Amino acid sequence: MKKRNRIWIYPFIQFGIAIILCISCEKDDIDPPSDFVTDIDGNVYSIITIGTQTWMKENLKTTRYLNGDSIETTSPATFNIGKESSPKYQWPSGGDKSNVAAYGRLYTWYVVTDSRKICPKGWHIPSDEEWTVLIDFLGGEAIAGSKLKETGTIHWSSLNEDATNESDFAALPGGYRSYTKYFMNFGKNGYWWSSEVYGESFSWIRGVSYNSTEVSRTFNYGQGAYSIRCIKDPAVE
Repeated sequence: MKKRNRIWIYPFIQFGIAIILCISCEKDDIDPPSDFVTDIDGNVYSIITIGTQTWMKENLKTTRYLNGDSIETTSPATFNIGKESSPKYQWPSGGDKSNVAAYGRLYTWYVVTDSRKICPKGWHIPSDEEWTVLIDFLGGEAIAGSKLKETGTIHWSSLNEDATNESDFAALPGGYRSYTKYFMNFGKNGYWWSSEVYGESFSWIRGVSYNSTEVSRTFNYGQGAYSIRCIKDPAVE
């Protein structure tokens, strides 16, 4: 009699385990990991929270707007666009596709401000003020560069002065493309767009250098191309 009872208990135990596993699977579907974000091209980015802000830990790589439309490029990569009034282009950092995985792509200002958007849903191009919040949290312009830069010289020039990457932002030197056709400062400097204009023909950018602890704040032509770091939209209360 006792043996028969044991036989009937086992199916109930197995059924209970199956229910638990099913609930667990459903929960995973509802609550995906929150430490990554994916762009329209399927590129996956690590993210990092610094103070009150959440940033991509990598430079943007997408070749499409959020609605799926392609972002144009030039052939060759060094094609002169100096005479175009509002060029909407992207190029691999340094003009070399092999650089994209680590350094991302460079985008003109007119791509940044296009209504089709390029950051993943729930993310946006940081404003100049949002950059200031980040830099102030890290101690100000004079020293924040050290805390933003990836350490070592795998991706940076041999000096990479006083880089600590205390913020885990892992800034890399993707350089920039001039408003005509030249790729400049790859491996030495990193520059990132903000979403704000300066005057009629310029826009604000932030930069770090291999030979400095500082974060620069300057402006340049919208025809120039720089890296992008997306920032997460503020939580809605």
